[in-house]
Amino acid sequence: VQLQASGGGLVQPGGSLRLSCQASGSAFSIEAMGWYRQQPGKERDVVAVIASSGNVHYADSVKGRFTISRDNAKSTAYLQMNNLKPDDTAVYLCVAMEGLSEYWGQGTQVTVSS
Repeated sequence: VQLQASGGGLVQPGGSLRLSCQASGSAFSIEAMGWYRQQPGKERDVVAVIASSGNVHYADSVKGRFTISRDNAKSTAYLQMNNLKPDDTAVYLCVAMEGLSEYWGQGTQVTVSS
């Protein structure tokens, strides 16, 4: 499984961005997709995960602001980020999970600054 992430950038506080993560290869076997983020000097933290069933999980810090969705036909997961805050600044990484295996895409930088 290979993952291609896109959609990061620079946005002002209160603004919005949408990240995309497209899976290729044996994408039919993916059970869940999600996003993590990593800020300088900090550990990688989960942001949101969506299972193939549609069940979702969000970090408390993004609940009500971020929405994860998935288009199974396109093997693509999306992360709609609204009301962005400077604390959301990080490298966002896409992950796909299949059984005990995890596949990581390249990171995409999100910078929230005025």
